[in-house]
Amino acid sequence: MTGRVERNAAIWYAPDGFDPGKGVNGRRMAGDSFLRGWFRHADVGEWVGLTHGPMDERGFRALAEELRPGAAVRVERLENARAMAPVGTMFFSGPNFATETWRRGLWGATAYAICGITHTISTKAVMEGAWHLRASPQAEWDAVICTSRAVKAALETQMEMIDEFLAARFGGVVPPRPQMPVIPLGIDCDAFAPDPAAGAALRAELGIAAEDSVALVVARLSPHEKFDPLPVYLALQRAQAGTGRRLHLILYGDFADSYGRRIFLEPAAELMPDVGLHHLPHQGAGRRLAALSAAEMFLFPIDNLQESFGIAPVEAMAAGLPVVASDWDGIRDTVDGGAGLRVPVTGARVEHVTATGLRYHGGTDSYIQYLSQLSAVTAIDVAKLAEAVRALMTGPDLRARMGAAGRARARSLFDWGVVVPQMQALFAELDAIRRRADPARHPPINPAHLPVAPSPAVYFGGFPTRALPRQGGYRWIGGAVPVARLWALRDYATTRRVFETMQDVEAVADALAARGRAAAGEIAGATGQSVARVERCLLWLMKFGYVEEGGE
Repeated sequence: MTGRVERNAAIWYAPDGFDPGKGVNGRRMAGDSFLRGWFRHADVGEWVGLTHGPMDERGFRALAEELRPGAAVRVERLENARAMAPVGTMFFSGPNFATETWRRGLWGATAYAICGITHTISTKAVMEGAWHLRASPQAEWDAVICTSRAVKAALETQMEMIDEFLAARFGGVVPPRPQMPVIPLGIDCDAFAPDPAAGAALRAELGIAAEDSVALVVARLSPHEKFDPLPVYLALQRAQAGTGRRLHLILYGDFADSYGRRIFLEPAAELMPDVGLHHLPHQGAGRRLAALSAAEMFLFPIDNLQESFGIAPVEAMAAGLPVVASDWDGIRDTVDGGAGLRVPVTGARVEHVTATGLRYHGGTDSYIQYLSQLSAVTAIDVAKLAEAVRALMTGPDLRARMGAAGRARARSLFDWGVVVPQMQALFAELDAIRRRADPARHPPINPAHLPVAPSPAVYFGGFPTRALPRQGGYRWIGGAVPVARLWALRDYATTRRVFETMQDVEAVADALAARGRAAAGEIAGATGQSVARVERCLLWLMKFGYVEEGGE
């Protein structure tokens, strides 16, 4: 490929943000889907990764080789992120990239742009992250991609509060905010083409007749973090009454815990005795596609703040299913009147839940308690949910029309082939804003005086009696225990992070022992190490009595 460099981005890669093998959740699933979409559809001259170390680099290169065999791949270390050049944008897999703005500050804010993306925005970490971002050296050539208009509205509301407070607190003008464009999450639409044979086989496995109606939910099955199933069960019992068809509900996904299993399964027989309930744990893409192919409608009755976009309805639309969903956050952007039916939701007023938010922020309540309390006072209209399900149960033409509209909508708006070019256009825009900025107004920050991470020797400078002098010599004393043996006894390797290698320490020890007395500069010349590294090794040798300060 020969894509323009300004449309490229270096991917900040760590498995926690992209690998579902680290634990299946929406954030990692979306991250994995994005990376695969990026490798398949981005028009770039090279694929650039930024990693903490060799293990993450291997993961990035392996995925690149799987999806773009033989393509040009370059991986740089995050501690030298400016080496991404000539690529001018870093892509970060979440909205909390304040730490990366401080890292960039070592070279000046115009070194490159940073672009993050939202997932859930309800956690304390994300809400406080917006504060940290505004208090960091964030610039107007940075961006937070908002995956829906509802998310953008929420972030803008918080940014207004932050900026008003900062201006009042410090009596000044706050700097420009990051760009906050609305770009949706994407999917690979081809992966959700229905498989009628697999769908029929699953119906047979579950004992569902061909003439029966099947509603499907694909989600993490948590009443705390996704939706309360009991109102849904009440609605489904109403929906089936008098239709002349048997309705079945398939719950596809894993229970978060034993409580979730109990709440989803035990009340069903009492609340919807005439509706069949089937639970299918997640067993891979093939099993999920079989569930989508077995259903004739998809339900997404979210009543929870944890959800901010909802990729599952888009996947269902790509599979040709009409959707019945709550009129909630990003679902308004994905499910329109052509592809499905949205059910009204009534929420609490400010005075109902302010104390709930303060208890969560102050640590009195956990995140689960916070979400559960808010879900309890969020009401999906049960009667209208029943009406929507009944309309699809009894309307084959409506199902067909909405299914076709949803499939077309998914492909035209949410396929990675459409979404990735939007992201690349954003990267080019950020690059242009950055290039117009005056570097002199954004000078590098002294790394020893980084406000959020000052050098330990600066921050804790008053702790020791004194610091190692810059000038002076060192005298070899030696010891009863060989250096290598003492190193082994101390076993720094267990921490997986040593201050210097044993080989370097031994080289310094040998050079000083051969001379008896020497200055650090002389030892540096003899070992080929920097003076600072030699002095670090000498401090260790002093710590265990092998060396003492003394004249040359």
